Amino acid sequence: MAFGIVHFFPGGTKENYEASIGAVHPSDGSLPAGQVFHAAGASPGGWTIMAVHESKESWEQFRDGTLMPRMQQGIEGGFPSPPEETEIDIYNVVP
Repeated sequence: MAFGIVHFFPGGTKENYEASIGAVHPSDGSLPAGQVFHAAGASPGGWTIMAVHESKESWEQFRDGTLMPRMQQGIEGGFPSPPEETEIDIYNVVP
């Protein structure tokens, strides 16, 4: 079952996003393994990132193997604080 994750970074900016995504996504502009959708943009009060993964396990592998270790190291210019997070068990994905 597909799995969605929404991250809202209060006070986040496009510059924070670009630094962070550059540190955790493949450098060729593709999506990480298991991720099938990614969208991001300014939202009231900050920056929102939405991602859909093939499964919750796929999300957890990316989170635990790439995202969290890299964020814990610190990303110069990246988001200064952890996001507010919403998990979604996806019922329907339309290509």
